[in-house]
Amino acid sequence: MSQFSECPTVSLIAGDGIGPEIADVTVKLVEAAGGRVQWERVSAGMGAAEQFGDPLPAATVESIKKNQLALKGPLGTPIGAGFRSVNVALRQQFDLYANVRPTVTIPGVPSRYSNVDIVVVRENTEDLYAGIEHYVDARRSAAESIAIITRFGSERIIVYAFEYARRHGRKKVTLVHKANILKLSNGLFLDVGREVAKRYPEIQFDDMIVDATAMKLVVMPERFDVIVTMNLFGDILSDLTAGLIGGLGVAPAANLGGNLFGMGEGGSCAMFEAVHGTAPDIAGKGIANPTGLMLSAAMLLDHIDQRAAADRMRAAIKVALLNDETRTRDLGGKADTKAYTEGVLRALKA
Repeated sequence: MSQFSECPTVSLIAGDGIGPEIADVTVKLVEAAGGRVQWERVSAGMGAAEQFGDPLPAATVESIKKNQLALKGPLGTPIGAGFRSVNVALRQQFDLYANVRPTVTIPGVPSRYSNVDIVVVRENTEDLYAGIEHYVDARRSAAESIAIITRFGSERIIVYAFEYARRHGRKKVTLVHKANILKLSNGLFLDVGREVAKRYPEIQFDDMIVDATAMKLVVMPERFDVIVTMNLFGDILSDLTAGLIGGLGVAPAANLGGNLFGMGEGGSCAMFEAVHGTAPDIAGKGIANPTGLMLSAAMLLDHIDQRAAADRMRAAIKVALLNDETRTRDLGGKADTKAYTEGVLRALKA
C-alpha cells in the first residue's frame, strides 16, 4: 500500500531564468499523462531573494515540510559572493542524502555513444559541501574548506546504492573515491563500502579512483552500472555521465531523504529537479528545452506509485525526440518549447 494519498500535493518551485517556462509545460504534461497531483507553487532562488529578501523563504520551507514532495526548476546562485546555494541548503534542510541521477541513451538525441545506461548515486549532505569553510587570516588572503565524511553518512548512501541495484535488477556497484591520497576521509568511505558489499553477494562490487573513473567513463561507459560516491565527486561525475547522453538538458534527478531501506531517520521527503542552469540568455524567448524537468517529474510519479503515468510520459518524450520537427534546437532539432511540448502531447494521445 502506498504511503501517499491518491492525489498528493507537490511543492512546485518554478525557479529562475527559463525555470517558469519549463515548469509550466511540465505541469501540463504530467496532467495530460494522467498524473494525479496537486501543485502548490512556492518561490526560491534569485527571484525569491529579489521579491522577499530571502532566497529560501520560510513559506517555501514550510510547504516542502508539509507536502514532503517537491519539483524544482533551476535556481540561480551568485558565484563567489552572495547567498549560499539554495540547492545545497534544501538538501541539508531536509536531509536529502541520496542524489540519484540516471543517464540512459535516448534515441534521436545527438551523442557520441549509443550504449550508456548508468545511475550515479551521490551522497548529498557531507564532504566539502557540508558548508564548513572560513578565511584563515584577517586579510582574507587564504581560505579553508573542510570535508566531513562520517561512517553513518557513508553507510546509508552505500546501502541505498546496493538496494537501488537490487530493486532495479542492476548487476554491479562501483564505489568511486580518492583513498590513495585522502587516506582517512576517503579511506573511511571505501572501508564502509567494502563492509556493506558483503551484505549483497549477488551484486558485483568494485572500487575505482575518481580520476581513473573519469577517464574510463569516456573510453568505455558500458563497463559501469551503478556508481556510488561522495558529494563532490558525485557532483562532477553525474554531469559527466549526462554529457555522455547529450547533456544536462535531458538528465533527470531525484534527491531523497528519510528512512530509506532502514538507513536514515525522520520523514520521507523527496525533491525532483532539473540539473541544468537557469540559462538567462534564452529566458523568455520560448526556446528552452524542458526534457530534463519532464523526466524528473516522471521520476516523481514513479516515487508516488503512479508508474503508469510516468511510463506514458517517458514514452511520449522519446517519440518527440526522434523527430527533427519536434526535437528542440539545442539537440539539433527545429522546435521551440511550444512545438516540442505539442509533439510530446500528440505522442501521448497516439
